[in-house]
Amino acid sequence: MTASFSHKPEGYECPFCCVWGIERPNQGTKQKDIIYQNEKVTAFIASKWWPNNKGHVLIIPNQHFENIFELPADYAVEIHRAAQLTAFAMKNTYGCEGISTRQHNEPAGNQ
Repeated sequence: MTASFSHKPEGYECPFCCVWGIERPNQGTKQKDIIYQNEKVTAFIASKWWPNNKGHVLIIPNQHFENIFELPADYAVEIHRAAQLTAFAMKNTYGCEGISTRQHNEPAGNQ
């Protein structure tokens, strides 16, 4: 696996890395928002919801990877497993008639 070119601006702090670290007052996700976590991934209720969508959950690896091109397969498996568990929970809790998942990579992919 080869590393991809980093697109991060100088001084950039990954907004997801703080999920496992120190909470910032009035900013982003709090530890109480975590709905699932294992040694590889964390799933949490997003701090900013999409209009008309009260079940927005993000699933992230517990280690920083620039994008899908750097993500090891064992982390990808755990992300998918967490997405499936989350989908079942949302369907059971909210009675969803459908579930959408998506993933963004690189600037042209809206990362």
